[in-house]
Parts: sequence; C-alpha cells; structure tokens
Amino acid sequence: MNVRQFIPIIALLTPLVFILTAIALSGWFNIVDNALSDLGHATRSNVAILFNLGLVIGGFLLYSTALIDSHVEEVYRAIMGFAGFSLALVGVFDEVYGRTHFIVSLIFFITILSFLIYYSSRTDGWRRNGALAGIVASVASWALHFALKIPPGAAIPELISIFSVAPFYLDVFTEGFKMR
Repeated sequence: MNVRQFIPIIALLTPLVFILTAIALSGWFNIVDNALSDLGHATRSNVAILFNLGLVIGGFLLYSTALIDSHVEEVYRAIMGFAGFSLALVGVFDEVYGRTHFIVSLIFFITILSFLIYYSSRTDGWRRNGALAGIVASVASWALHFALKIPPGAAIPELISIFSVAPFYLDVFTEGFKMR
C-alpha cells in the first residue's frame, strides 16, 4: 500500500475520531436518545467546536480524496466528492440552523446511500451482497426512526449508514475500482 492509499483511510477516520472524542468529552450524549448532530449544536453542546470541526475536516478530506484519485471510476469520485461537500455543510450548518441543518444532513445520508446503490450495481458476489445488506440496514434503520421513533434519537441510524458504506468506500478508494 503506497502513501496515497492512506488518504482515503484518514478521510474516513478523521470525522469518526472527532465524533468519538466529542461523545467521550460531552458527559451527556446518549446514543439511543440523541442524534450525532446534537454534539454540534453551537449553543447547547460543550463539544460543538470539536464535533463540527471534525465534520468539516472530514468532509474536506473526502472531497479531496475524490478529486485526486484518478484511478477510481468517475461516478464514484463524483458521489464521494458530493458526500464530502455535504458532510462539511453538516458541520457548517449545525443544529442551530434548524431546517437547513436537516436538509444538508439528509443530502449527506442520501448521497452515501447512493454510493452503496451504485457500488452494488457494479460488483457481484460478496461485494454486491454486502452492499445490498448495507442498503437494507440503512433504509430499515431510517424507516424505523422516522415512522416509529425507534430509536428516539437519530445516532443509531446515522452510525448504521456510515458503517454500512465504510468498507465499500475503502474497497473503491484504497484499491482503485477494478472491473469485475
């Protein structure tokens, strides 16, 4: 693995490390009752700067990865570039911005879902099955949250969505897409 291949890994881990650090330092966050973005509420959260900075840096790194990795198919690069941009917007327009925050968050999660959908259409075998399982898990978790308030907070569906796409993002961006 060359140095360039570490950039996608760093892009994935950066916001996750900031999120975990914000959770650990908040003293109040509950994964069942809160959304991750509650950590970024500028007037209610003691860790808002840390959380939002992690999203902006992570978004910038995802966007940069998509721009510089010419070995990856353009559609993947476009989707992930837009995901990175929208992730940064989630950090910029925190929960204080109300509906705007909801919209940019929705755009981010729909974008990473579209990555999984495209990935599943371009692969076969365990890769396709894994991506399809990720799609089902993401959609089901959001449906339960929005329709039945299970769980009451959005953190669990958010994390399911992120961890559903992560291995396939790494497959594409650390190895370069190979036609299968």
